[in-house]
Amino acid sequence: MTDKVLGLIGLSQKSGNVVSGEFSVETTVKEGKARLVLIATDASDNTKKKFRNMAEYRHIPYVEYGTKETLGHAMGRAERSSAAVTDQGFAKAIMKILDGGNVNG
Repeated sequence: MTDKVLGLIGLSQKSGNVVSGEFSVETTVKEGKARLVLIATDASDNTKKKFRNMAEYRHIPYVEYGTKETLGHAMGRAERSSAAVTDQGFAKAIMKILDGGNVNG
């Protein structure tokens, strides 16, 4: 399961359909462009709460998945505690793999 989700995140990154980093994710969510918010399980409680509340308020699905290291690695970057998928197809594919686990929104 992990490989498929991280693989899709990587493909999303290559196709320009993922933003990462706190400021970029926040901007993307507030602009209504995010289709899925990903938060690392080892992100700070404040970061988790901030993005969970932001996503819930705008009815955007969110997931706590992977670690900062694995999310960053999947995107070919340094550690990332948050990311937003901007393509509906990729977002649905990721949520389908997770099959409801801890997907909210």
